[in-house]
Amino acid sequence: MPMRTRLLLLLLGAPLAVMLLLSFQSIRHDAQIRKAGLETRLITSAELLAPAVGNALSQEASGLLHDLAQRLLNIDEVRSLRIHDRQGRTWLHLGQQQPNVAPPSTADTRLLDADDHWYLSVPIPEQARQGAPTELWLTLAVDTTSLALGTYRQLAITALTGLVTGLLLFLLAYLASRRLTRPLHDAQQALLRLNAGDYRHRMSSRGPKEAKQLAAGINALAEHLSHAHDDMQRHIEQTTHDLQESMETIEIKNIELDMAHRRALEANRIKTEFLANMSHEIRTPLNGIIGFCQLLSRSPLDTRQREWLEHVHKASDSLLSLINDILDFSKIEAGKLEFEAVDLDMVALVDDVLGLQAPQAHQKRLHLLALVYDDVPAQVQGDPLRIKQVLTNLVHNAIKFTEHGEVIVRVTVEDFLAGQVTLKISVSDTGIGLDPECHDRLFKAFSQASVSDTRQYGGTGLGLMICRQLVEQMGGEIGVESQPGQGTTFAFTLPLLARSLEERPPELSLPGTPITLHETHAPTRRALMHLLKRWGARVTLLDASSSADAESPVLLLAGLQSEDLEGAALADWQERLDAMLCPAVLLINASAFDVPDLHLPHGGEILTRPLSRQVLASTLETLLKGRSHQAPHPLPTSQRTSSRVLVVDDTASNRLLVKELLTDLGLTALLAASGEEALALAQSEPLDLVLMDIRLPGMDGVATTHALRKLGGAWRHCPIIAVTAHALEEERRRLLQEGLDDVLIKPLDSQELARLLSQHLNMPLTPSTSTPDTLSGEFEEVVQEGELPIVDMALGTTLAGGHESLARETLDRLLDSLEDSDAALRQAWRDNDAEAFLDAIHALNGACRYCGVPQLALIAETLETRLRTRGLAKVETLLIELFDAMARLRAWQATNQFSSTTKAHANSSSSLNDK
Repeated sequence: MPMRTRLLLLLLGAPLAVMLLLSFQSIRHDAQIRKAGLETRLITSAELLAPAVGNALSQEASGLLHDLAQRLLNIDEVRSLRIHDRQGRTWLHLGQQQPNVAPPSTADTRLLDADDHWYLSVPIPEQARQGAPTELWLTLAVDTTSLALGTYRQLAITALTGLVTGLLLFLLAYLASRRLTRPLHDAQQALLRLNAGDYRHRMSSRGPKEAKQLAAGINALAEHLSHAHDDMQRHIEQTTHDLQESMETIEIKNIELDMAHRRALEANRIKTEFLANMSHEIRTPLNGIIGFCQLLSRSPLDTRQREWLEHVHKASDSLLSLINDILDFSKIEAGKLEFEAVDLDMVALVDDVLGLQAPQAHQKRLHLLALVYDDVPAQVQGDPLRIKQVLTNLVHNAIKFTEHGEVIVRVTVEDFLAGQVTLKISVSDTGIGLDPECHDRLFKAFSQASVSDTRQYGGTGLGLMICRQLVEQMGGEIGVESQPGQGTTFAFTLPLLARSLEERPPELSLPGTPITLHETHAPTRRALMHLLKRWGARVTLLDASSSADAESPVLLLAGLQSEDLEGAALADWQERLDAMLCPAVLLINASAFDVPDLHLPHGGEILTRPLSRQVLASTLETLLKGRSHQAPHPLPTSQRTSSRVLVVDDTASNRLLVKELLTDLGLTALLAASGEEALALAQSEPLDLVLMDIRLPGMDGVATTHALRKLGGAWRHCPIIAVTAHALEEERRRLLQEGLDDVLIKPLDSQELARLLSQHLNMPLTPSTSTPDTLSGEFEEVVQEGELPIVDMALGTTLAGGHESLARETLDRLLDSLEDSDAALRQAWRDNDAEAFLDAIHALNGACRYCGVPQLALIAETLETRLRTRGLAKVETLLIELFDAMARLRAWQATNQFSSTTKAHANSSSSLNDK
């Protein structure tokens, strides 16, 4: 409520209220006095005349009675008079008619108030009514309207007086409030102007003392605000100036930071490029070292020499693993890892991983077992390459730290959500175990459980850290449970997209088929029994001492341990097989190269472990449905039905070498020099596998693969393996995404080629163990100390799979193609055509891969890598070195007269001695 209103109410309302209260009290008091006076006057008059009335009645003096009654009626308020007895009989009635009023119960005067009339009953004294009836009463009817009129008159006078007084008070209050609130209004306006920023306005100092004090305070406030505003303005200007200087400084710093960021990115790019280049440059001599190790392993060595050779081989493998780990580590640090989401089958993925790790497990006679539970969906979406990388590392570690026992991989369903399944993958071993305090240290870079483990087992300490990073970036978690001497279990979770959460269908249907099972390894036995029963078979166990089953099974499924493949145990099993009346499937815990010489009289198969579920299903289906040739065991290469392999490569020497390697493995090789030629052969010839060079003229390897897949039929599933000299991980991932089944790195290693072919053709293949041809001393090479030789026939023979004649032929082809390569490179360089330059250097690099020309091969490999990573502008220095190396090779050709004119000597023995 405004102050002015309050002041008006105070000045006007309070006096009026007091006045009205006093007036009402006065009117009320006056009314009571007049009422009391009338009452006293009436009672006094009636009581004084009552005895006279009584005497007049007793004397029957009517005239006197009327005079006395008239005296009472002459009172203004009296309207009637009546004399009556207690029974209500009227003795005299004068004036207006009045109702009968009952006399009082006692002989006292009584005043009865009825609305605006009074009824006054006065008893007539007994001594005054001689001879009259007893108890006579004089009753007067009194009109009290005059009392009310008097009150109303007083109220009217009071109201009029109050109105006049109120007007006067209102006028007085208005003037007073205006005088009192004016300074407040001025103060409010002054404050509003101050709030608006007008600090020059000042209030007048006139008026009451209080107003002067208020004005002085507001003026002082205005003065203070004016000074504060000026100070603040100066401060703002100074701050703005400082801020501008700071912004300029920050802009300079931002420019410096941007430059530093660019330098950091460039340094990181250079580091990545350096790692990529170094990986290739280190891989080149490593391939030579590993090749020589394999070559030496075929020659007769004593125990010490073979031990030294094994150490060299292990050191080379460790160095190659270190290179791969450092590359992955650098990619994770740079955030360059990208994950894909493609369809994958966990059963096939785990089988592939265990198949790759089988040779190390066989050397230690360990049991490798995959347990993929039935509720794991058949098709999920994820990154198979990275999942394989994690699982391979964990399985490899488990095998490395386990000397006897087993390594089991389990895949179970952890959780189901809408469209997503969380899998738990665990790798358990029976190895040395870990102390609890070592658990956290395992997943740190360059860290292992203990120094003694590093010395004894080797390793970089990067593998588990890379696994943790990969699992976490795929949305999962990884952990370890272990106790010293009780083995270790690594487990990680993976959230994967799932098209359907239904249980995978059985791979095979064997309703009621009786099968006898023999397996001494308990986990494997339980897994096989569960699998066979899920397929519907009726499984019985074969006692170790029995040779036949009384229930006449249609198939024997027997697992043979390493100790069953030697001496008397092997002979005992041959007796058991001879006594059997059904086909037998033998599962041996050994490599394909150690397949025992067992005869299967009723047919069957010998399969190596770890066993692929699909391979087992296919084998059982073939045997039980009679579609097998029932070969007793894998036959020697010369007796084996040859698989047909298509070799697609634009370099003739490469095709020639691969053909020789395939021939050593007992396979038939079909050759194609281009993608178009390969497509034509595929439409006319049945093929089992394709070795596809990626860099082809015209239709490249990827386009050719797509065209082959579009042929449909068996080509949708025919294995196509990429053969490339470009070993970067991004290239490998790209090729797998494009539909190729595997990648083989040049130069080809006979063992690795045999392993891949065995895996994709589902048949054991063993490379030829023949020693290379003896090299004679026809040629000599003088080399500067510390330099690579221009030509190294021993290395060429190794790269040619031990065939010296093939090494000479590939070298001859390279020498004949040098002029064309030189011309193609120079023309592409002049035209600044990066694509043509890459084609030319790739062809030269591929030709050098299988020739003993270390200088030219190393420069060609390095130049191609730099071209792919840094572009054409960064290879000029290496190109000059490449032309120099080609010139030196041509000079060597002229000196040694090793050209097409001397091909007649290609089959003669020769020797190159490096000095």
